[in-house]
Amino acid sequence: MFLDRLLKPRPAKAAGGKLYASAVAQARSPAFYARMGVHDSMEGRFELFTLHVALLLERLKGQGDSAAEVSQETFNAYTRGLDDAFREIGVSDTAVGKKMKKLVGAAYGRLKAFDEAAKALPDRSVLSAALARTAFEERGEGDVAGLTDYVVAARDQLAALPLETLLQGEAQWPKA
Repeated sequence: MFLDRLLKPRPAKAAGGKLYASAVAQARSPAFYARMGVHDSMEGRFELFTLHVALLLERLKGQGDSAAEVSQETFNAYTRGLDDAFREIGVSDTAVGKKMKKLVGAAYGRLKAFDEAAKALPDRSVLSAALARTAFEERGEGDVAGLTDYVVAARDQLAALPLETLLQGEAQWPKA
C-alpha cells in the first residue's frame, strides 16, 4: 500500500514543480535586473522568485480542490528550492533549518502583502509600495512603476489562461 502510493504518479506534484520552474525562469529574466534595477543578488532573486510564486498562488486560489493541491505543490517546490539553494552555497545542515524558518516567514509576509496589494487593485499604490519595500529594498531607486506594470500584466495574463493549463503546470508570462 505504501509502495503503491509512493510509486503512483502525482500530477499535482509534477504540475507544481513545473509552475515553480516557470516562475524561477521568469524571475531570472535579465530585464528585471538590468532595466528595472532590481539588485542581482540573493535578496533580489528571492524577492522576484517569491513575487512570481505569489502570482501563481493567487491565480490558483479559490479554484477548487485540484487547484489547491497544485498551489500547495507549487509552494512546496518553492521551499525545496530555497533549501537546495542554501545547501548549494555551502550552508551547513544545522544552519539550514534556522535560515529556512526565517526565509519562509519572510515569504509568508510577502504573500500577505501581495494579497493585500492585489485586493486594492485597480489602485496600484499599495502594489507599488510593496514592490518598493521588497524588490527594491527601500533604496528609492529602480523602476517601481515598470515592475508594477509588469505585475499587473502578469496577473492579467495568468487570469486569461484556462485553469486546466495551469493544472498541467504550464504558465505564460509577459515580457519583462
